[in-house]
Amino acid sequence: MSYRTDRRRRQISRKGRPMVIRRPGQTAGVTMQAYAPPAQAAQIIDGMGSAAFLAQVMADALTAHGTPAKDDTVQDGPKTYTLTDATPVYDGPTLCGWTLIAAGGESHDDTGSLV
Repeated sequence: MSYRTDRRRRQISRKGRPMVIRRPGQTAGVTMQAYAPPAQAAQIIDGMGSAAFLAQVMADALTAHGTPAKDDTVQDGPKTYTLTDATPVYDGPTLCGWTLIAAGGESHDDTGSLV
């Protein structure tokens, strides 16, 4: 593992939080450690983020899920986002991670109902 991959793994481990990724229509998902940087001041309108939701994840965290695809959902705490794109991150020729790009942010309560 190169220093780039190692540095990425440390950042995601230190600053990341558990999130769940699911295929459309599935209730069970795969829990992964991901890092979603906070919205910048220019992206906040009326107290709400206006930019796409971005999450950095290691490739090995998605082994059980497979390649992330459009319309997969990512649950970050009480919010659920829909993937619009997933960009692979390479360290030389080796796939080391993914940048998940999503939209939405619907809030759910403990029973899974929209709030």
